[in-house]
Amino acid sequence: MFVLADKRKADSNDITEHPHDDKPRPYKCTVCDKRFTTKRALDIHKPKHTAKHSHSCTQCGKSYLSQDCLKVHMNVHSSKYKCTECRKCFSSSRDLTVHSRIHSGEKPFKCTVCDKRFTRSDQLVIHSKTHSGQKPYRCHECHKTFSVSTSLNTHMRIHTGDKPYKCSLCDKSFSRSSHLNTHKRHVHSNRRPYDCRYCGMLFKSSHHLKHHVYTHTGAKPYSCRHCSECFTFHNQLKTHVEVTR
Repeated sequence: MFVLADKRKADSNDITEHPHDDKPRPYKCTVCDKRFTTKRALDIHKPKHTAKHSHSCTQCGKSYLSQDCLKVHMNVHSSKYKCTECRKCFSSSRDLTVHSRIHSGEKPFKCTVCDKRFTRSDQLVIHSKTHSGQKPYRCHECHKTFSVSTSLNTHMRIHTGDKPYKCSLCDKSFSRSSHLNTHKRHVHSNRRPYDCRYCGMLFKSSHHLKHHVYTHTGAKPYSCRHCSECFTFHNQLKTHVEVTR
């Protein structure tokens, strides 16, 4: 009875069982990429991959423990949840919703400490650790420290020059997946979801919209530390500093 109760608890924390919620799920299975709200739920899930998988997909060969799991997987092949931008297919509406934020640039999860925003709830959970003050992960090259191991792994690409994220539409590569997504949205997409409330002009990113609004409000957020002059754009400040040196 205890084992059954544990299994039900793990399932209740499984992203596949609850495809429409956005609970933080920082614990990811390295075998099937499912995410869980607690480490215990992930530990309960892991043995599934050592058991015999008797339900196989006739199209790609992947196998699953139950007919229900196979049924969810088959949504990928039926194109039930297909991205209208890149045509990639997903097994659930939630996965498609999260994926679509890559194209729209939407970041609904906001840090209450520094206001930084994220596409997924688990990214916010990982980021929140940076405000804890503890940085146990140290770079052996420059000795910079990090709160989470994933940040250290990403940082190491500065030293190695590794750029594993390649654009499928051109020959550019990037060290971070977020940089690749930004590149695709800015260079290869015609979508302009951000509109100026003053003039209606459309922009591909919130960053570009923000700087455009300065032209309407007259805001000059970039100030010279050597004098009292302020500027609307960072490149104006940079030019000013170079000229007055």
